[in-house]
Amino acid sequence: MHSTTDTSPEPPDSGTEAETACLGYLELLTRGAPAEAYDDPRPSAGTGPSAERGKQLALRIRAELEARRRREAELTALFETVHDLAGLRDLDDVLQAIVQRARRLLGTEVAYMTLNDPARGDTYMRVTEGSVSARFQQLRLGMGEGLGGLVAQTARPYATQDYPRDARFQHTDAIDRGVGEEGLIAILGVPLLLGGREVIGVLYAADRRERVFEPEQIALLRSFAAHAAVALDNTRLLTETTQALAGLRAVNETIRRASDVHDRLTELVLRGGGVDEVTRVLTEVLGHRVEFTERAGRPEAGTGIGPGTRAGAETAEAALASAVERSRRDGHAVRQGDAWVAAVTAGGELLGALLLHGHPELDPVDQRTLERAAMVTSLLQLARRSAGEAEQRVRGELLDDLLDAAHRDPHLLHDRAARVGADLDVPHTVLAARLDASRGPAEAPPGEADRQRLWSAATHLAATRHGLAATRDGGPVLLLPLQSTADDGEGAVSYAARQVAAELGRAVGGPVTVGASAPVPPPAAHPGSVAAAYPEARRCLEALTLLGRRGEGAAAGDLGFLGLLLTDSRDVTGFVRRTLGPALDYDERRGTELVATLDAYFASGMSPVRAKDALHVHVNTVAQRLERVARLLGDDWQAPHRALEIQLALRLHRLTGALGG
Repeated sequence: MHSTTDTSPEPPDSGTEAETACLGYLELLTRGAPAEAYDDPRPSAGTGPSAERGKQLALRIRAELEARRRREAELTALFETVHDLAGLRDLDDVLQAIVQRARRLLGTEVAYMTLNDPARGDTYMRVTEGSVSARFQQLRLGMGEGLGGLVAQTARPYATQDYPRDARFQHTDAIDRGVGEEGLIAILGVPLLLGGREVIGVLYAADRRERVFEPEQIALLRSFAAHAAVALDNTRLLTETTQALAGLRAVNETIRRASDVHDRLTELVLRGGGVDEVTRVLTEVLGHRVEFTERAGRPEAGTGIGPGTRAGAETAEAALASAVERSRRDGHAVRQGDAWVAAVTAGGELLGALLLHGHPELDPVDQRTLERAAMVTSLLQLARRSAGEAEQRVRGELLDDLLDAAHRDPHLLHDRAARVGADLDVPHTVLAARLDASRGPAEAPPGEADRQRLWSAATHLAATRHGLAATRDGGPVLLLPLQSTADDGEGAVSYAARQVAAELGRAVGGPVTVGASAPVPPPAAHPGSVAAAYPEARRCLEALTLLGRRGEGAAAGDLGFLGLLLTDSRDVTGFVRRTLGPALDYDERRGTELVATLDAYFASGMSPVRAKDALHVHVNTVAQRLERVARLLGDDWQAPHRALEIQLALRLHRLTGALGG
């Protein structure tokens, strides 16, 4: 028998060698050695199957640990980013933080964000990090255009390792030029989603070289984009809330101001304040100038209602009148240019208007405040009117007594005058006024409303001048103290007549004719003088009308020789002095014969040749004297009406000289 020998091969490594190799790989894992260190034969004592299997297991463990460490770092960075975003309040800061963290998390060269524009139906570049191209930073992408437009349209992430050559996307010249100028190659875009459905923008990470974005990186950027979208929405909501709170504070302040002005206006009415106080309160509360005008159709220059130039006055007047009428009709304040207009009415009657200047935008609460102030103003105007009417009744009764009764107790007159603020201890004049027909092709006679306006204007004028007013013979009669002027007596009367005619005419918007009496001595001491002066004022008024001088004011002394017939005093000397005074004074100073030459000139039928024979002088002398007369009496001295007055004055002068007057 032959013996058999076991020829089966020995295992390539022994148990001791495999254990040694595994221990070596575990040591590498413990040290965190790089992957290439596992190829070094020194950790293993052999190269058998067990050692190789140990190596592969060690590498798998190493890869798993590396992935977990990387995931932990990414999550840590993500949580830190979310924490940072939660603390931000300014929208620009939020957007900048988002792209900075996106670039850092993915380690890309560029990161940027586009936000959707619902009004234009596209998405636009909002913020970039690492970008150097101005064209790229101003890109707008239509929905579906380019990578970003496709992400915004589909709400799905897209990635490309070589965008310029990727045919999956709709390339446009604008997008390709911007991307090319920036030098971008690899691009990853993920949607910014709200509620999982609404796309508000796209977040990008990009490199200037080819790169494959791993699924883990896409998922990471999507997670970050989800938090970023919430942060953006929170910032938007916070901004809207802040704006709403600011609006509520503004409304609350407006309501507080409205309540304040309501209380102040109520207190003003209760204590009997005036319209000026209303406008002052409104100016303080609304922060812009407020004025009240009774002449609502005639704004002054610079009111802000219309042009301030003379050329634009009529347009401004019409614009204001139209605004006041709209406000009266609608019952609300209306805007006119840079101002607001609130009509002041009572029982359908227009009393005036409140004008708020330089405030083109007015919120509803302030508008209501202006409208309530207009109502308060109407109450004050009615109260003032009632008080004024009561006062005017007293004034009218006092003047009626002076006109009708020749004798009154001076002490009683003093007391009655003091109650209405009239001063009867100074010279006065009596003035009779009449509102004539409007000038124009159709001269309609004044109506009751016109006469009422004239009466209101006359009573107001009497009150402001410390005088009296009454109605007599269908028109107002005024007793006014004479104001001191350059001339005394008749000069003051003439001035008063012209001034009253002008003021009343402006107040009623039509021609008002005024006749004045001669100066009246202090009525308190001479009460009968008022009744005696009234007929003279009436005669002057009628004379002005007959002479066609409607809308003027004059006294008897202003009517030439006709004044001699109107006055009871028949002041011949005064008439002569008014007519020939300059020539008489010249003769007296120079010893000339101008007055005698005038007399001879008219006596000879206004012939210089015949006049020189009567005067026994050369005709040139007559011509020179008449030139001097023209310089002294005026160039119109030979006009018919002047010539008649001069001839009458010459005769009266000759007559008074002959009588020794």
